[in-house]
Amino acid sequence: MRKLSLKLGIIFFVTLFCIETFMMFFLHASLANSRVEEELISLQARGNSHRTILEGNFDRETLAHVALMESEASTDVVIINNKGNVLATSRPQLNIDAYIKGLNVSVPYMGQTLEGNWEEEAFIATISPINEGQTTIGYVLMIQNTESIHMLMERLNKHFLMVGMISGLVTILIIIILSRKLAKPLIQMKEATLKMSKGDFTVALATSGNDELADLSKSIQLLADDLKHVKQERKEFLSSIAHELRTPLTFIKGYTDILYKRNLTEVDKKKYLGIIIEETNRLSHLIKDLFDLAKLDENSFVIEKKRLDMHLFFATIEAKLSPAFQEKQINLSIQCEEGLTLMADSLRLEQVIINLLDNALKYCTAGDKVVVTVRSTNQSMQITIEDTGKGISKKDLPYIFDRLYRVEKSRSRALGGSGLGLAIVKELVHAHGGEIIVRSDENSGTTFEITFRGAGNDENIIINR
Repeated sequence: MRKLSLKLGIIFFVTLFCIETFMMFFLHASLANSRVEEELISLQARGNSHRTILEGNFDRETLAHVALMESEASTDVVIINNKGNVLATSRPQLNIDAYIKGLNVSVPYMGQTLEGNWEEEAFIATISPINEGQTTIGYVLMIQNTESIHMLMERLNKHFLMVGMISGLVTILIIIILSRKLAKPLIQMKEATLKMSKGDFTVALATSGNDELADLSKSIQLLADDLKHVKQERKEFLSSIAHELRTPLTFIKGYTDILYKRNLTEVDKKKYLGIIIEETNRLSHLIKDLFDLAKLDENSFVIEKKRLDMHLFFATIEAKLSPAFQEKQINLSIQCEEGLTLMADSLRLEQVIINLLDNALKYCTAGDKVVVTVRSTNQSMQITIEDTGKGISKKDLPYIFDRLYRVEKSRSRALGGSGLGLAIVKELVHAHGGEIIVRSDENSGTTFEITFRGAGNDENIIINR
């Protein structure tokens, strides 16, 4: 307990110290810069004022008058000609060599700052050019000691030191409170998370109460349960992926070896190359599905919604799939209201519908029916795909949208598939803002129902013409 309370105290202390330090440096810099800026503006204004006088009378008498005016002020003036020679100064002992090195550079008529680094230099300085017509005949340098700025910063530092001492006492009080009221439940949570970090998710925390600590305890408990489930799912997922990848690779390698090592007839070569191409396509499809799922998980899957004519959309799908259904002697019927449109990504929605119809094609036999119904009700669109195929058992039904889950445990090549199709369907439907449910009874057929609801704004999903 002491260790945890001490850590918490150190964290709070360091946090407050960092905040105070940041505030001090920020205010210090802001006040210093503001003060220096004001002084530089004032210096520049005085220099420009002297410049105006000297442009009217640039003689010894005026030069002496300007120097005399500044001799009693807190600022100093140095007047030089365009060659850098000093003509007049309010303080003869001033060394201005460092300030006139850049006189070969053009100085704006309104003047500029020569030295603004108050922290490292003893003076700040500005320069104003003295012009006669279009020619610069000299310069007015205004110089001010930075001692007053340093005195202001010293006073400010003392004030912040007092604030820091008070904050330190408050921090000690917080440490005492934390050690009494927060340490014990936090230690329990720490031990629970330590077990979780080692892969042991069988933690039990007290979740009674309605305060933030109870909420945190409930969250950690929920996290432990979820991680336990995720760990099991990941194990099964990796095992399934390994199986899915190994099968086509085994075929590809085996038949490639046969082609390489044996003298085969052209018929056998075409046969084996056909198998290699088939397995390569299967592997490519699996990788594409995995890539799509990865993009959906990362929210990097782009859904480009456009207004779709649903009657035309389903007519196109029917034209694509009818030959496959006719070949298996399965009756495909699509019923869609005319004039019904949907804001959706045509390619992704087609991927959803074709995937569901492909599943129906696989699990139906000759004489079965597949009926697709599209209708609009109460600002929503419902797409129903119903078949009279072999159906799905009650024990399999809750898991059919899980990745790599197969109703066919035999993983037969005839039924094929990677077990990722329905997972992608669900993610794509959700990406469109829709919902998908499934109803099925073994040997009585399966019904998939997709619902898209209107958004109530300019991006309404359902539009009736």
